[in-house]
Amino acid sequence: MKKSYLITSFIVVIFTIGFWITNIYNNLVKLNENIKSQWGQIESVYQRRADLIPNLVNTVKGSANFERNTLMQVIEARSKATSVHIDPNDLNQNQIDKFQKSQENLNSSVRRLLLIVENYPDLKSTKNFYELQNQLEGTENRINVERNRFNDQVNSFNSYRNQFPKVIIANFFSKFKEKGYFQSQIESEKSPLIDFSK
Repeated sequence: MKKSYLITSFIVVIFTIGFWITNIYNNLVKLNENIKSQWGQIESVYQRRADLIPNLVNTVKGSANFERNTLMQVIEARSKATSVHIDPNDLNQNQIDKFQKSQENLNSSVRRLLLIVENYPDLKSTKNFYELQNQLEGTENRINVERNRFNDQVNSFNSYRNQFPKVIIANFFSKFKEKGYFQSQIESEKSPLIDFSK
């Protein structure tokens, strides 16, 4: 009788531990999938911006005798930004930083283009340019919102994952590595200089 009680107790303990591990695993899967889904949203808004840029460049080209070097920088930065592809299963900090750097270079080029355009009042007043500029501004706002949502998802995942003893279970599975965050852009605290006196 004592032997059957020990066997039954052992089976109950094993079953309880198995259920507990399965529960943690399933929560990690759910949180990980939320991050992947949010990453898809980020890629979507960045793609929207990349799709708007050729229209902006063509509008500027067609409307002004424009500084060719700036246009080439925008085109080159767009090409580099769209060539960076990140595996949603490996969203570590290095991968996020690589993606963010390519997007910051594009953002910087577009900002330079828009600042230089200030010297062309006829261009600023054209309907196409005005609409494209508004769409770009709206897209930049969407990018910011989606990046914040991504960071919230990463925070939920990393906070859950790194709690003891969950971190032990998470470390058994390569897909549950700690995820990286989007960080503020370099020198983002400095406002761009806009001079309307010219």
